[in-house]
Amino acid sequence: MKPLARWARVEWELLYATVHGPLAKRGLGAVPMTVAAVCLTTVLQFTQNQPWGYRFVQDIGAVRAEDPLRLALLRTPLSLFVPALDLPVWGALVQILVVLGIAEVCLGWWRTLTIAYVATLAGTLYARLGIALGPDGLLGLPASDARVVDTGPSAAVVGLAVYLGWRYGAYVTAGAVAAAMTVEVAVKGNLAGKEHLAAMAGVAALCGAVVAGRRLWNRYGQRRPGSRTGSGRSGLPPIQS
Repeated sequence: MKPLARWARVEWELLYATVHGPLAKRGLGAVPMTVAAVCLTTVLQFTQNQPWGYRFVQDIGAVRAEDPLRLALLRTPLSLFVPALDLPVWGALVQILVVLGIAEVCLGWWRTLTIAYVATLAGTLYARLGIALGPDGLLGLPASDARVVDTGPSAAVVGLAVYLGWRYGAYVTAGAVAAAMTVEVAVKGNLAGKEHLAAMAGVAALCGAVVAGRRLWNRYGQRRPGSRTGSGRSGLPPIQS
């Protein structure tokens, strides 16, 4: 157990130290956006399972590749909180509570929502590309997938999990999430699995942009007259090495 405990401490110590204090002090009050997201997902799940509510939820938050792009982009933000009808809703609620809650404490609510949106948007746009490529290509999808609803909260959860792992040095955890999504595609090869891979690719691009932005700031921004060299105030969250 000692090697395992040592590994766990190295892997999660920084993340645990960041999250434990605010949650111990304020409880769910430390994650108001996450609580609101769980409540919204619950309401949307209840509504879409009612005869009077299914069409309403589909019209405001269900995204399909066959939809006009403008309409899909308008629906994408709310699609983060529309769970899949064919999966147990408690699974989506637990994922949102845990992953979004950790992200909200670590990153703040607006960064959390931004990363979640980037991940979901990457999956949404990939679906259109995959269908255009056709079923024969490695990244392609059959035309029938154009009528399948996008992944909902899961792409955002996967993207945030990978970002948190990278941001807080839990690289094995981030790699395990990526490996699990890859296995999902290898076994099932469905739209949801490939959208998860696209979500991770979108978040990886975001991580690259963060690193590039920090390097450009360190190289050029701190040389401006009146700048505080070495202050580390780049406007970006500090990156753990």
